[in-house]
Amino acid sequence: QVQLAESGGGLVQPGGSLRLSCAASGGIFGGYVVGWFRQAPGKEREFVARLDWSNGRTYYADFVKGRFSLSRNNAKNTVFLQMNTLKPEDTAIYYCARGNAGSSLDMLYEDWGQGTQVTVSS
Repeated sequence: QVQLAESGGGLVQPGGSLRLSCAASGGIFGGYVVGWFRQAPGKEREFVARLDWSNGRTYYADFVKGRFSLSRNNAKNTVFLQMNTLKPEDTAIYYCARGNAGSSLDMLYEDWGQGTQVTVSS
């Protein structure tokens, strides 16, 4: 059973940056899609970005385009979410997930991490 572990969250001022990591253990990302989602207090979980491991293609929600970017370390089976120009509305718990289908629907992702808190505040 694969386990996903997010890290890198924290408190940052508006306009700042954070880099989140999602590491897989007990399994690999090869052949899968790795998605990032977030959930703010009182709101539903929403899609942020995804990376298709087989071809490296990335997709982003409109509200993060130009600010967030995905990258990966193949050897370490890790995906990174670089978040720049952070805004208070980016405050949420960020989750990574592994799935078989390239989608923005969280229901199509089978394996999830525990999440990491990102707080953007002055």
